[in-house]
Amino acid sequence: MKFRPVRALVAAVLVLLLLAACGGADPDESEDDADRRTTPAGSATPETPDEDGPDAPDDLSGAVSETREDSVYPDFGDPLVDALHYDLSLAWTPEADTLVATERLTFRATADAERVQLDFDDALAIDSLTIDGEDATYERTEKDLLVDHAVAADQQYVLELAYSGTPESYDAPTQRSDFAEGVGWNITDEHEVWTIQEPYGAFTWYATNDQPADKAYYDFTLTVPAPWTGIANGELTDTTETDGLRTTTWHLAEPAASYLVTVAFADYTPIELESSSGVPITIWGPTDDPAAIGETEYAPEAMDWLEQYLGPYPFDTFGILVYDGSSGMETQTMVTLGATEYSTSREVVVHELAHHWYGDTVTPSDWIDVWMNEGMAMYLQGMWEAEDEGITVEEKMDSWAEFEDEERAYAGPPADYDPTNFGSGNIYFGPALMWHELRERVGDDVFFALLEDWPADQENGNADRAEYEAFIERETGEELTAFFDDWLLGERTPPRE
Repeated sequence: MKFRPVRALVAAVLVLLLLAACGGADPDESEDDADRRTTPAGSATPETPDEDGPDAPDDLSGAVSETREDSVYPDFGDPLVDALHYDLSLAWTPEADTLVATERLTFRATADAERVQLDFDDALAIDSLTIDGEDATYERTEKDLLVDHAVAADQQYVLELAYSGTPESYDAPTQRSDFAEGVGWNITDEHEVWTIQEPYGAFTWYATNDQPADKAYYDFTLTVPAPWTGIANGELTDTTETDGLRTTTWHLAEPAASYLVTVAFADYTPIELESSSGVPITIWGPTDDPAAIGETEYAPEAMDWLEQYLGPYPFDTFGILVYDGSSGMETQTMVTLGATEYSTSREVVVHELAHHWYGDTVTPSDWIDVWMNEGMAMYLQGMWEAEDEGITVEEKMDSWAEFEDEERAYAGPPADYDPTNFGSGNIYFGPALMWHELRERVGDDVFFALLEDWPADQENGNADRAEYEAFIERETGEELTAFFDDWLLGERTPPRE
């Protein structure tokens, strides 16, 4: 997730980052432009998921997770459930703001239990629910779905769900203005749809185990009246049009946490690109506003730059989806960026792409360790900015250090932050400074070997601070407990070398 400040810091940083604050209606949009934002006619209905479809993974072992109760947001997710594969068929009717959907969730039970709990917003009505083909009774609260069905440890089950309604966004646990619309499913004034769900919010549009330790495979079938298109994570495997409805199918070949999933419906035009290493890259921009993609076509160069330090890109495809909003999110293989000058800038493209190594292929097991994602992505962004500006990385870190204490005072230490102020600058700049101090301490050869080896070692997995620190100490041969405690738990910025 890109950083947006929530209050004034240093003037130079403010000028740069407040470009992200542009949101809502475009004051320069002409009446003709507004008229082109037409809502397509037609009612969409979902296709039934094909149980033996060619895109469904034959082997789900790569999605087996060590689930846990989150220490920061314990009300989201249930460690009893280990989701393995989500098959989601979503049909969006813009004129009515209505979603009609079917879901097939294959999951593993981690213990014996009499009922199964998932996160699923009661704004959506359940039309039918079965487990292993048998009707199941259930209870609902505001965000919890409790299914009365006994499960046994390490056994696999298939829950099938049909549901419909108008999804509602959920309040985000943050003071950031770019999350004022809430997390999860968002509907624009033009009836377009975008979804961002960090640290939670996927439950607003499908039944899920909404906690980052649980990764699963995904397949999507998305239907909407043409000329709109449904966009999701992974590879676009098919596009068909029947009776004025456009259906796209998407396959995510690597497991993902629920907060890294994205779905959007609007009128998009793709731009096809490729990195020097041969990774296909697609930029999905609004058809009626080609300039909205900003500098996102820098993605191939950004990937080339990052692969120098992090090794090969860890997924098969990459894309950027530009939506009518202001935030940015490293949604896996399909980054979601608001149509603002800053959100679509080269530095944000670098930042969100860096997350594919730090955050996506290796994901924190608990939200207390979100610094593991943001600190490294921010440091890599700082390295890139220094090179782009013709200054040293040390000079860039010096400029960030000027206000880092302010960020800690505002939202707490990076690894002990205020849960109501998620995503503030404290999880970005302090850990970025920490990585530079570690680089100075161990030298470039050791440091850059660490940068490449960690995501490769943890590919498609999860980790917490203890595992990460143990890896670093093993690779460097140094005892670093006090170093990490000072930087991650200290009330003040530690002294720098």
